[in-house]
Amino acid sequence: MSFTGFIPMLLPMLLLFGLAAGVFAYLLVLIIKALKKYISSTEVRDEKAELRKSLGEVLKAHRMECNMTQEFVAEVIGVSRQAVSKWESGASDPNTSNLLALAKLYGVSADDLLKKVR
Repeated sequence: MSFTGFIPMLLPMLLLFGLAAGVFAYLLVLIIKALKKYISSTEVRDEKAELRKSLGEVLKAHRMECNMTQEFVAEVIGVSRQAVSKWESGASDPNTSNLLALAKLYGVSADDLLKKVR
């Protein structure tokens, strides 16, 4: 068989190989898109949100667990009731010394207050 006779046989094989490579690339793109969608799905984010809370939610839960009012906490810590309200609503965060004072007041470590914070 001559080289010129080999080219017509080679051409369909190259076309099939190109088609197979194109299909493989398309499938790879679809798999990547599906993985991206799964990773960023709302179900996953909602599940994580249930496990973790904001610092304000943690502080409020401990205060309520100890049957304390915002006024009482503010008086003991030496801040305004509005400051405690802002901490619990997430509008601001307590500074380190106030966080330590809150932990002591609630009978937990500062580490325990921060463990569940997202």
